[in-house]
Amino acid sequence: MAQLETAIIANGCFWCTEAIFNRLKGVTSVMPGYAASQVANPSYKEVCTGRTGAAEAIQLTYDPSIISFDTLLEIFWYTHDPTTLNRQGNDVGTQYRSAIFYQNDAQKQAALASKEALEKSGAYKKPIVTEITPFTNFYPAENYHKDYYDNNRSQGYCMVIIDPKLKKLLKEYSNVVKDEYIS
Repeated sequence: MAQLETAIIANGCFWCTEAIFNRLKGVTSVMPGYAASQVANPSYKEVCTGRTGAAEAIQLTYDPSIISFDTLLEIFWYTHDPTTLNRQGNDVGTQYRSAIFYQNDAQKQAALASKEALEKSGAYKKPIVTEITPFTNFYPAENYHKDYYDNNRSQGYCMVIIDPKLKKLLKEYSNVVKDEYIS
């Protein structure tokens, strides 16, 4: 039996992040939710006020014998703009911040090293503002957020925002995308 691990990341709208990471080999589950909240079990409406401190995030469970934490971090960086503070595209507010909520020292060191390598690469002209912070809490989002993209593909946000991210993922990381998502 495989020893599964968990990671908590935030890189904008959790609908996008969930759709991306759900498609990766070795990822066994992805739960959209709220990380680092100052309010117990916040609702979407409360998080949208910006007063809970929560970030829209995903909790993903993965098999490190199939996909490494380092590969998950590569995809995390690749599929959003880590230089925009509290926003991704038209989604604005602290709940859309870029963050890695590490759960142990190994995750912390890997996240710091990957951020430093990205900064040194010169891929971005602006500084990377992604938080790398200890995990404090994660609350699952309301049920209607789960599998949002797969259940609402014809919705405008899905077609305009999520579809291009998935195409970008397939172009660069097709080797780690589950076979059923490669067309």
